[in-house]
Amino acid sequence: MNPWAEAADLAGACLLLLGSFQSLLGVIGMLRFPDVLSRSHAATKPQTLGLLLVLVGVALRLRNGIDLGTLALIGFFQFLTGPVASHLVARSAYRTGQTGSRGLLRDDLDPQLSDDDGR
Repeated sequence: MNPWAEAADLAGACLLLLGSFQSLLGVIGMLRFPDVLSRSHAATKPQTLGLLLVLVGVALRLRNGIDLGTLALIGFFQFLTGPVASHLVARSAYRTGQTGSRGLLRDDLDPQLSDDDGR
């Protein structure tokens, strides 16, 4: 095996471990944070970065064209659906009153969702 392939395998293994650790931190944040908005942040940001690191690590290990295309599609759909799903969960939690909005610094949705005709 040539030295470049060994270096790519080592970098891939390191990225796999780093991505797994990042995802583990996201799961711990989801379990430890107190409210829905914090948990949705912990569910989206570290998980997306962790998956990206895992995908790059797998790509460095496989080095096949078809596999790289599949990994690129997985990353694309994760980046497309993960933040949107988290946003929808947070917005539905806000609408049902489960967010504890007294801790918010600025509430942009209150004027839009209130029943007042104070236009």
